[in-house]
This record gives sequence, structure tokens and C-alpha cells, in this order.
Amino acid sequence: MTGPRTQAERDAATVEIMFAVVTGALLAALLFFVCASPALVSDLSGAAERAWLTTAATTATAGFAARVLQVLWWLPRKRRG
Repeated sequence: MTGPRTQAERDAATVEIMFAVVTGALLAALLFFVCASPALVSDLSGAAERAWLTTAATTATAGFAARVLQVLWWLPRKRRG
């Protein structure tokens, strides 16, 4: 056991979590816009527009999850060695 974490360690964890969430949200917004742009700028039928928007939402969700996992799980392990 290493004992209780210091305030600096807790603060660092908070910063990492916030970094992961903010960059994940930015990535999700970008992915949604890129994937949904055909539905937003052209005159598509209702079904085609829903398909594009559903694909965009799914892609954005996956991108958000991947970014958060990358920052919170993969990067700290890489730093440790």
C-alpha cells in the first residue's frame, strides 16, 4: 500500500478527468458535425436524414468514449513506464 493520496495527486486526477471530458466533447462535436453535414446542408428525405443523424450521433458517442478511455486509461500507463 502506498497510503492515502496527497492533495496534489487528487488535483492531478481531477485535471486529467476534466481534460478527458472536455477533449472528448470537442471530438464528439467535430465528429457529429462532419458526419451529419450531408443531412444538414442538403435536402434529403426524412429517412435518409434520420440515418445520417443517427450515424453521426453513434460516431460522436464512440469518439467521445474512445477519447475518454485513451486519456484516463492508456496515457497514465504509458507515463509510468
